Amino acid sequence: MLRAAGVGVGDEVVVPAFGNVEVAEAVTLAGALPVFADIDPVTYCLDPSAVEAAVTPRTVAVIVVHRFGRGADITRLHEVGQRHGLLVLEQGESEAPYDEMAQRRERAAYLDAKLKGVSTPDGGDGHTYQQYVVRVPGNGRPDRDAFARALRARGVECRVPVKTPVHRLPEFRRCVALPETERAADETLALPVDASLTKREMQRIVSACNALGGLLQPAF
Repeated sequence: MLRAAGVGVGDEVVVPAFGNVEVAEAVTLAGALPVFADIDPVTYCLDPSAVEAAVTPRTVAVIVVHRFGRGADITRLHEVGQRHGLLVLEQGESEAPYDEMAQRRERAAYLDAKLKGVSTPDGGDGHTYQQYVVRVPGNGRPDRDAFARALRARGVECRVPVKTPVHRLPEFRRCVALPETERAADETLALPVDASLTKREMQRIVSACNALGGLLQPAF
């Protein structure tokens, strides 16, 4: 799509650094320079204000990535694009069948109501819960990683959705301030929310998380 739009050498394309290294790679393959903008801490998608701040005379496009089943603020992002004459491209996620999506939402609602000691995701704007991503409070990555290890030891599968932001990878290293991206990379953890989970498995997730959550102290 970038090549078809005429994007190439000398151009800049604004992209997120919170995961999706393939997006930055696609920009590079087109001959352009990926420019990283910060994310909204609720949706984990590009923050329209951060995108606007990253625009330069060489910026020609923005690639918006929808994350974890929660959509970006595409209306505001298109407004930014219109103000600056930018192409706005979207990368979506493969959606589950309707029945499975409904079951994921049911399990997410159960976790929302029962979990303590972690910050649950905001379910607004039609969240489909491709991943159920919580934040582990404390002092950042050491607490989150210890929390994840302890959950796995209790038989709960979980994963860190973004281990290293793209702007920290050697091939894309940039000296740029992305505080929300950094914080999300340090604090987020994806818990199981699959439609196949039984009630007993859901109870195990809640019990394991709640037993650990009280041990973590909020960061000051």
